[in-house]
Amino acid sequence: MKILISFIFLACVSLSAFAQVKSLLHKEEKRRYLVYTPASYASEPNRAFPVVFNFHGSGMSMAEQMLYTQMNRAADRHQFIVVYPLGIKQDWNVGFGMSYLEGTDDIGFTEALLTRLQQDYRIDSRRVYATGLSRGGFFTLRLAAELPQLFAAVASVGGPMPEPVVQHHTRPDKVGVLLIHGTADQVVAYGGKPGGYLSAHDSYHYWLKRNDISAVAASRRLIDNDADDGTQVNWIEQSDGKQSVALATVSEGGHTWPGADPFNVGLPIGKTTRDIDANEIIWQFFAKHAR
Repeated sequence: MKILISFIFLACVSLSAFAQVKSLLHKEEKRRYLVYTPASYASEPNRAFPVVFNFHGSGMSMAEQMLYTQMNRAADRHQFIVVYPLGIKQDWNVGFGMSYLEGTDDIGFTEALLTRLQQDYRIDSRRVYATGLSRGGFFTLRLAAELPQLFAAVASVGGPMPEPVVQHHTRPDKVGVLLIHGTADQVVAYGGKPGGYLSAHDSYHYWLKRNDISAVAASRRLIDNDADDGTQVNWIEQSDGKQSVALATVSEGGHTWPGADPFNVGLPIGKTTRDIDANEIIWQFFAKHAR
């Protein structure tokens, strides 16, 4: 998602003392990332913490993703570490716009980053998760397909299943998947794009099949906590008690992070629902999953 907005001032005054800019060398390329540790990390020196990778949209920076999603607040409430990686040219390799196999090695970078985090921080290796917005959301689904032995669950916001990932997905391992998508999204279409990505519904059914839970009864609920925001959330989920697949359809929702502060950058990003807080529902979904 191309966001042409400056967060420089906010970045200068808002970056928490607990958020650190780090880097590692992967394939002769210096890759940067931000790490936020909750306040409890220092006070509980014998505890291993879950970690959530939060991937930015195309054209965004790691700091913008942190400031826009405000996931650090949820990290403090629920006591997990958040990592905001930076893509090369502010992008992620999901198979369109660059070669799936010969383009940027973001899968290898993610593996290397997790290894570094496990060396530098007290990480609970059974509770490693990934989320992302737009291009970052697409990439979390590639992670679910290629690194399910490392990630217990992923959550994609505004990014359904890329067709190149479907074509290359051969690993049988299961992983929890949450999809959040607005029906009025004009950046990434809810109904999919031929040759690019599946629809939100087809992505949901794809992961049901991959997790072998298509036959499990679905639970459904309508969420409309804010009657004045012009949106509603239709939630559907199927689970076998170990892995779950869920789709949160934001009726009339745009290409936004639910619960975030709405902003206008002259792009058709649409409405931000106030019916759910993406950080809370993502963490609640993650908390049900462990490797």
